Amino acid sequence: MPIRHVVGIAAALALSTALARADDAPIVIGVPVGLSGANSVVAPSVVQSSELAVEEINAAGGVLGRKLRLEIADDASGAAGAQKAFDALIYSKKVDVIISMETSAARNAGLPAVTKGRKPFIYTSFYEGRSCNKNMFVNAWVPEQQVPPVVDAFTRDKGAKSFFLIGSDYAFGRGMLAFTRAYIEKTGGRVVGEEYLPMDGSDWTSTISKLKESKADALITSTAGGAPNVTLIKQLRGAGVSLPFANLAVDEGTAKSMGAGAEGMYLSASYVTGIDSPENKKFLAAMKSKFGGDLRTPNDLSVPQYEAIYLYKAAVEKAGGTDASKVLEALPTVSFTGPRSLIGMSKQHHAPLTMYLGEVQGDGSVKVVSTFKDVDPGEQCPKLN
Repeated sequence: MPIRHVVGIAAALALSTALARADDAPIVIGVPVGLSGANSVVAPSVVQSSELAVEEINAAGGVLGRKLRLEIADDASGAAGAQKAFDALIYSKKVDVIISMETSAARNAGLPAVTKGRKPFIYTSFYEGRSCNKNMFVNAWVPEQQVPPVVDAFTRDKGAKSFFLIGSDYAFGRGMLAFTRAYIEKTGGRVVGEEYLPMDGSDWTSTISKLKESKADALITSTAGGAPNVTLIKQLRGAGVSLPFANLAVDEGTAKSMGAGAEGMYLSASYVTGIDSPENKKFLAAMKSKFGGDLRTPNDLSVPQYEAIYLYKAAVEKAGGTDASKVLEALPTVSFTGPRSLIGMSKQHHAPLTMYLGEVQGDGSVKVVSTFKDVDPGEQCPKLN
């Protein structure tokens, strides 16, 4: 037999073996998340939700016969850390998809790597809205879905006519409060003060003094992830502030970590543990079974993470594989019924969501005050239709 023929057979066998191995190789999900920094309070719950979703899917046979595997990277809750985390996941770890909640600064820093690396990115964090990228889909709330229930309730039920706004000085904090100010003024109210502190700031003394001097009827805050929420509430209560108060950036898990001071605080969320549905009860039972006493409270940042992994699974199955271009075509057409009900990212890469206005109780749990079904995210990314 000619040597070149033998070499040709060997090359064909090698290619066949490589393709077979590729077909059997795990599908790798990259999760850049703030294990350190401002998001470190909530990040462990996001990791736990990711682990449960992957375990459940693998136990049921995986995705197209392939197992899922997680690659977790600390983005340090900021831009510099996110750039390193995204680069490592996309170029070194060769992940197939990025799925995670992050600060807005971290998201923006990671998007260039997503675009250059041509990876699907499901962003699972509530955020200030209007971040548009052909590779990014969002299954969490935006201001159009979250702010009106709070302002309307304070105006209607608390008689509030004047509002004071407090935020962390970054894209999310300023973006949320810009929308809030516009909505308050549109509906006949007044903003009598607006103050910001850097994301790593912890002394709110001056801000609280200005709040008291303003004689505002109600307070609405939009502070970063975990730690700033905790320090602000402690200092507010320590200063004797008792006016109606809503936090646009707090999740149920963080509310519990705030202690007794959080009692009476309002939040607007797409997920609370008290949702009475078979899917939510099954999810909570599975989380408790897997993590036991180490379980972090499922919340409005961790549950979208769980659902996003299932949405990616549905997209891969519809696409017939992990080819990024085909998965991106499939993502706006698939849906998943999870703890928050039916979720599909069909509205300009965003998801219509049922929203809940809740009040924090003395034990840190959230009592649902009002429910708003299938709230549209509004005009977010019209060019991505």
